[in-house]
Amino acid sequence: MRVVHMSKVDHNAIKFNQVSLSVIAVAAYLVDQPWVVGVLGLVLAASTAWPQWGLFRVLYQRVALPSGWLRPNVRDDEQAPHRFSQGLGAAFLALSWIGLQADAVVLGWALDLLVAVLAMVNVVFDFCAGCFVYYQLRRAGLIKQQA
Repeated sequence: MRVVHMSKVDHNAIKFNQVSLSVIAVAAYLVDQPWVVGVLGLVLAASTAWPQWGLFRVLYQRVALPSGWLRPNVRDDEQAPHRFSQGLGAAFLALSWIGLQADAVVLGWALDLLVAVLAMVNVVFDFCAGCFVYYQLRRAGLIKQQA
């Protein structure tokens, strides 16, 4: 039997990230600004690679928490599935931006809005689609469990 090493994860930081991402992704669509999708994809990619410097994490820690808008909701959890999910969102936003640049407008905006909807599904229903994919890949042996 493998033992999963849990760490502490602030689920309100994740939800803040997802709400921020959703608002920006939908706003980009509503005002028809594909460049925002590209920047948002880069922000998520950078946050995946360097979580401590993630834009939304910094805003959460330096604005939302000190102002009292939110309180931490720290739980024992694995960080890897959440980072994988964020990286998956970044990849979908990159594909969205590429589609928008290639005049595949319906595909581009559909991918952008898919990311927004899936992020809000996690906020509202506590179901992380990217985490689900992560666990299925790990179960299939395509992702090694962290020791």
